[in-house]
Amino acid sequence: MNAVQPHLDGTIPTSRARQRAADYDTWVAAVRPDLIAEAKTGKPFLFWQVLRRPHLPLAPDPAHDPGRLAASLHRDGITRTAGYGKTRDRSAVQRWRGSRALIEGRVA
Repeated sequence: MNAVQPHLDGTIPTSRARQRAADYDTWVAAVRPDLIAEAKTGKPFLFWQVLRRPHLPLAPDPAHDPGRLAASLHRDGITRTAGYGKTRDRSAVQRWRGSRALIEGRVA
C-alpha cells in the first residue's frame, strides 16, 4: 500500500510525474508549439532545455525522437543552427535559433 500524505488543507496531491507520449506524432503535437514559440524569440536555445519543461510529455523514444524533431524543424526552415551548447552532463549539443523566415512570419 502506498501512503500519500495530504496537503495541509486535506486535499490529495496530484502526481507530478511526466507521462510518456503514446507515439511520435502525439509527442510532436504536444512539444512543437513550445519549440516554435522559443524559436520565434530569435534567441539561441537548446532543445533539451525546452523539452524538459514539466508540462510537456516525455518522448516515446528519448534517445532518437528529439533529434528527429530537431532535424525536421531545420529541414522545414523553422530553425537554424547557432553554434553549440552543453547538456547537463557537459556533452556538446547543437544550439538552435529561429530562422529569419519564422521570425518574419513566412513559415509556421
